[in-house]
Order: sequence, then structure tokens, then C-alpha cells
Amino acid sequence: MKKIQVVVKDPVGIHARPASIIAGEANKFKSELKLVSPSGVEGNIKSIINLMSLGIKQNDHITIKAEGTDEEEALNAIKAVLEKHQVI
Repeated sequence: MKKIQVVVKDPVGIHARPASIIAGEANKFKSELKLVSPSGVEGNIKSIINLMSLGIKQNDHITIKAEGTDEEEALNAIKAVLEKHQVI
């Protein structure tokens, strides 16, 4: 298992648009991908609803975890898409 920690910069946090983008990217990979909220609640990154239900806000420190055959590639791709869309 690999994980990264990032800080959310988007002024409204992870809402519908970034959740859709993140889930779309995550679904390209076989690995299990989880986002851990500051309170420790885990959500499936491949689910838009699950991501939005975590209530991630601006300046929240979140952890993204990946486990599987393509875990490193998946983490790099998720981080890249978050940076590209200025979520982190």
C-alpha cells in the first residue's frame, strides 16, 4: 500500500465537479483507492457520492491511499489531476 498526504486548496473543497474528475481518473485503475478525511473517515475515490459525502473543505489535510498492482501509477495520476484542476 502507498499513500500521499495533500492539502486541499480549492475554496469550496471537494464538491461535485472535482469529485467527478477524481472519480473518473480513479476508475482507470485496478487498485483500491481511498481518500481519508481529516477526521479519519475513509471514502472510495471511485465513487463521486462517496467523495462528496466526506465533506472535504479548503485547507483540509487529506490522505490518499492506493493498494493494488498499479498503486503507484494510480496515486501519481490522482495527484496530477488534483493539481491540474487546482484542487490541491
